[in-house]
Amino acid sequence: MPKYIAKRLLFGLLTLFALATITFFMMHMIPGSPFAGEMRQISDVIRDRLIAQYDLDKPIYVQYLKYLKNILTGDFGTSLNRKGTKVVDIIAQGLPYTASLGFVAFCIAMVVGITLGAIAAFSKQPWINAGVAFLATIGVSVPSFLVALLMMLVFGVKLGWLPLIGLATWKHYIMPATALAFAPIAMISRLVRSGLSEELRQDYITLAKSKGTDPLVVVLRHALKNAILPVITYAGPLLATLVTGSFVVETMFTIPGIGSEFVKSVTSRDYTFIMALTVLYGAFIIIAGIVTDLISAAIDPRVRLK
Repeated sequence: MPKYIAKRLLFGLLTLFALATITFFMMHMIPGSPFAGEMRQISDVIRDRLIAQYDLDKPIYVQYLKYLKNILTGDFGTSLNRKGTKVVDIIAQGLPYTASLGFVAFCIAMVVGITLGAIAAFSKQPWINAGVAFLATIGVSVPSFLVALLMMLVFGVKLGWLPLIGLATWKHYIMPATALAFAPIAMISRLVRSGLSEELRQDYITLAKSKGTDPLVVVLRHALKNAILPVITYAGPLLATLVTGSFVVETMFTIPGIGSEFVKSVTSRDYTFIMALTVLYGAFIIIAGIVTDLISAAIDPRVRLK
């Protein structure tokens, strides 16, 4: 196990290095400048000083080496658009909003998705199976921003039950978290439904029932334990994706998270902020993948970590 974890961490660091390198050179290949909007209003002297302040006048390899050095020390520099503001401070300010919203959406997706999948697998009613299948199809087809827009119109504007802006109270979480969880609910319910249906047809389930084992114990201890593995594999990257933000949903509900900040940084070519968020996203995905593999191995001994 320690050897496996060490290998995964090493591979993760190499992946982060490649991701940071590709992002750095791609951002510098894009035409334009992060100060394009200011160039028309300032003199040539001030413009040159501004470019020199951020080392943009240096050769590209010098900028790259400095960038790697700063990453190793945890210093991502200052934002090119928010003068004098460190990138780490911007992320620290917006990450709690994004992470809390993503975690709530993750919990909703897991609870509702597993419940619907289990109901569909055990139910003998065709209309229940058809309903879950229809929901799964809609969930993977309709984008989250459309779900968010529909909920805003119905529950926010027409009925006035839920607030539309910010994350001040628990009511503010309902619509954006549900919009983010809608597609994962559909995927999780499909995974649980197909997994449980397959496991319930296995010989060991029939054997456990023939021994007089309580049906609930058979389901929870045997069938669900094995059927849940695909959900765990899906849940790791899902959690990493949700807690790092959805810029569309955050923008629609005016949530001051890092998702909306990421969009602003792309449109304004804020190199330092974009590269910092890229490394952050990559780190979340890699850590989630390792944790997912470890949990899968702990639940099912048949899963071998090689």
